[in-house]
Amino acid sequence: MGLGWSSAEERRPLLPPPPQQPRPQPRGPAGGPAGRLPPLSGRVYGRRWLVLLLFSLLGFAQGLVWNTWGPIQNSARLAFGFSGWDIALLVFWGPIGFAPCFFFMWLMDKKGLRVTVLLTSSLMVLGAGLRCVPVSDLEIRKKLIHGGQLLNGLAGPTVMNAAPFLSTTWFSPDERATATAIASLLNYLGSAGAFLVGPLVVPPPNGTAHLVSQSNTQHIKDRIEAVLYAEFGMVSLIFSAALAYFPSRPPFPPSVAAASQRLSYRRSFCRLLSNFRFLMIALAYAIPLGVFSGWSGVLDLILTPIHVSQVDAGWIGFWSIVGGCVVGIAMARFADFIRGMLKFILLLLLSGATLASTWFTLTCLTTVTHLPLTTATLYTSCILLGIFLNSSVPIFFELFVETVYPVPEGISCGVVTFLSNVFMGVLLFFLTFYHTEFSWFNWCLPGSCLLSLLLILCFRESYDRLYLDVVVSV
Repeated sequence: MGLGWSSAEERRPLLPPPPQQPRPQPRGPAGGPAGRLPPLSGRVYGRRWLVLLLFSLLGFAQGLVWNTWGPIQNSARLAFGFSGWDIALLVFWGPIGFAPCFFFMWLMDKKGLRVTVLLTSSLMVLGAGLRCVPVSDLEIRKKLIHGGQLLNGLAGPTVMNAAPFLSTTWFSPDERATATAIASLLNYLGSAGAFLVGPLVVPPPNGTAHLVSQSNTQHIKDRIEAVLYAEFGMVSLIFSAALAYFPSRPPFPPSVAAASQRLSYRRSFCRLLSNFRFLMIALAYAIPLGVFSGWSGVLDLILTPIHVSQVDAGWIGFWSIVGGCVVGIAMARFADFIRGMLKFILLLLLSGATLASTWFTLTCLTTVTHLPLTTATLYTSCILLGIFLNSSVPIFFELFVETVYPVPEGISCGVVTFLSNVFMGVLLFFLTFYHTEFSWFNWCLPGSCLLSLLLILCFRESYDRLYLDVVVSV
């Protein structure tokens, strides 16, 4: 990535051959050149899909482990004695894990993708294992679970930042947006999987307190522990596969942009902080996605006051994220075919997100708006909101990289995901200490989407990386 990513000797095999001294060219019959030198082009390898698969599975597992407790918060309270503060804190460890985000940016810049992925996956294995330690003392068990969630949160900077770097390193320009979408959205799909797995495997407690027996409590605890063991096994398997094969880069780069030298770590931050256009789109990404991530993590808590069951809340969260992942990959593929349309795509998605979030918020205020509060309206508004916001993530990532090139992809995307988690952390902090009232959280959704829409509307787009690939390769 940066100047220190590799030495000159290591970079030499990746770069095109240096230009030779001009030689007399054979002339055609009319005095013109008989031919032209072939254009510089990169090379792609079939193994790129295996690398993408391993990284995507790692992101999927991280999202699944992070969102374990929100969809089953009622059952977890009964089985482990969690309070509302505990449930919010278990989700809060995700944004807290982004505190060393800048260290992971530096590690990716200096040591490459393999070292960073192996460190990240080892933290996930250790965190998932801590949650499975069979301790009879509930207080110690709760501390181990909190520690495991923190270690899993420390894996967030890599799985959420490295997707554009991986796509640039391994994929050709007409596949980059698609690869970015798959690598980044599988983390969200893991969060959606928690909405499905948790409520289906773990039964909810009985609605009447005096009907909750000791055997029922133990049964719920056993089912939760089964989920924890299964997640630990999956994370361990992914770590083993990455340890066996996960190269940092291909033998030859797929594009000119992948082989070109980037700014150093320090100069990259100076470029980002002095680029007003980057700060605009960074806020346009960080505010709505941070609010939506925090809202999704405690969706069961938000929907409980309006008498939505744990299972229904799980299905709503599941389909909202799955829809966003499917549409996001489709949008990214469209962006690969029709280049230079990233701003237009974001305007469409953010307009839809603003309308869907406003609909959901007003629907929850039945005493004021008198809008029908039905399962169909909740499903539709939440799913549309998830589709519009989640599908914007890879489009934002590609626009960040194009705007600030030659800043390394991991650094530019790392800064914006750090900001997103700051906003998410602030909201969850207030939720932790004011967890009896949720209406203000719902109003944050349309406000943040509208602000993002206005920022993108005023943004002037540019495509510096794409310009380099097109001009040098022809």
